[in-house]
Amino acid sequence: MASRSRNLTPAFHLLIKPAGADCNLECKYCFYRGKEQLYPGSSMRMTDKVLRTTIKQLLSSQPAPELAWQGGEPTLMGLEFFKRSVELVNKFKQPGQRVSYSLQTNGTRLDDAWCAFLKENGFLVGLSMDGPEEMHNAFRVDKGGKGSFAQVKRGWDLLQKHKVDTNILCAVQAANASQPLEVYRFFRDELQATFIQFIPIVEREGALVSQRSVKPEEYGRFLNAVFDEWLQRDVGRVFVQMFDSTLASWCSLPANVCVFQETCGLALALEHNGDLYSCDHFVEPGFRLGNILESSMVSMVNSARQRQFGLEKRELLPAICQSCDVRFACHGECPRNRFMRSPDGEEGANYLCEGYQLFFRHVDGPMRRMAEGIGGKRII
Repeated sequence: MASRSRNLTPAFHLLIKPAGADCNLECKYCFYRGKEQLYPGSSMRMTDKVLRTTIKQLLSSQPAPELAWQGGEPTLMGLEFFKRSVELVNKFKQPGQRVSYSLQTNGTRLDDAWCAFLKENGFLVGLSMDGPEEMHNAFRVDKGGKGSFAQVKRGWDLLQKHKVDTNILCAVQAANASQPLEVYRFFRDELQATFIQFIPIVEREGALVSQRSVKPEEYGRFLNAVFDEWLQRDVGRVFVQMFDSTLASWCSLPANVCVFQETCGLALALEHNGDLYSCDHFVEPGFRLGNILESSMVSMVNSARQRQFGLEKRELLPAICQSCDVRFACHGECPRNRFMRSPDGEEGANYLCEGYQLFFRHVDGPMRRMAEGIGGKRII
């Protein structure tokens, strides 16, 4: 029966928050800031019992699982915690089972011992950095309000010294959105980064968005400028997640980013105490599926409630999206950003719609040519 259960379970991705929302920085736009209020009085530290249960259940749920550590700031757990996690993986994994590791970090607490461990165990590290010093320091600050650029850059240098596979995660926000080429060239030329993600900041303040948020058209122009530079100089040398995902859509393949897939529900978040939530962006009481100390991950992922959560992305798509010529690449993006009204007054339009239309239409020709070159076929 256990084997049959694994076969019936879709491959899902789990973001594990071992220190919950706890962080040594206080980035002004962080959407996870304040989630500690869900756990008043908690130490915000994952116990060995929860860690053991997490690993056992994740390894039994699918043939090639990934332990994806995120936060808050996961390195607050200390290096010994992560050594223990690898020890438990080696204890519980099946013969021949491939387990991968990733860590999203602000990089400020890394040292030689950390980086040697990450390299030895094949971790893919996502480092959060928002561009050159002035742009980065605008919002990515410590508890005292001081910019964190110098400490993050030190973390990057250590990761490169130890040859750790590293992916830059850049939040596109009000302080850097107007200077796309300066941001991109900084990563490419000064850091010599070859893997980059650009994530739009959309921060709600009641019915409005904050002044830190990127404007829709501005985000589209940012992506277009970076794409044109990348197309001219960097294809096959620098890998931008947004462009890879877009090419997959033009090749009739599922997007490799959950926000652009037709349905969702297979990217869940696990809090430090074992609480499982429908999505990293919906860590709220109404989206708590249960606790892994009381129920199995598989049963919660397969629950009617979670399936419906995933299907609603498609089922609640407004008419303006359903008739859009770039729907195949966007699918209405992330439900968390669907808080606008369409021109005809329908609720559920995406805040970033204008920007995505600018980008997807701008890249149509080059994407068609690339898709044809690798034997793909554009969805029409």
